[in-house]
Amino acid sequence: MDEHLLAEAEKIAVAVGRMFPGLCEVVLHDLREPDQAIRVIENNLSGRSVGDSATELGLRRIADPEYPAVIQNYRNQFPDGRPAKSTSIGIKNAEGRYVAALCLNLDVSTLSPMALSLANLVATDPAAAAGAVVHETLRDRTDREMRLTIDAFAADLATTPRGLNREQKRELVQKLHREGYFDSRSSAQTIADQLGISRATVYNYAK
Repeated sequence: MDEHLLAEAEKIAVAVGRMFPGLCEVVLHDLREPDQAIRVIENNLSGRSVGDSATELGLRRIADPEYPAVIQNYRNQFPDGRPAKSTSIGIKNAEGRYVAALCLNLDVSTLSPMALSLANLVATDPAAAAGAVVHETLRDRTDREMRLTIDAFAADLATTPRGLNREQKRELVQKLHREGYFDSRSSAQTIADQLGISRATVYNYAK
């Protein structure tokens, strides 16, 4: 029965994503497998892949069946900094347990200045979480941990990641490599973005 729900939700995810090409990412999470939750990602805007882990909202739903079923129109952000407007819909089985989540992430940065003037289209709802704290990252959790490690390294040197000098950046990249962060598919690009260097330079520093 749970698999039937996921199969039906998959049809919705694909159809909605294809209705808004280049504008709205639609992701179906299988909450039965949080470490490889993404089952469908249509109109991919966040750089994630099928088999990536659940976001914070998914983990909260797994832990708490009373967590809000629908969290709508909340402010979010893609990994490259583009603003997003998101809605997350939890799907329960007959036993009242969350087994899936259908998430829509609208890229509001692509809307024209005229469209941006339509406040109702791009506005987020401060009360959307209905008492729940909404903090979500549209990227695999391993990358979140890596960004925290990078920030902490820079903070210890009283600077920012981009403010590190060449040798400090080299030392940091080698530290990340030793600690296994390069196991993530998107790790090199994440490091490059945060340090303000090229991906090729990241691989050169890692040698």
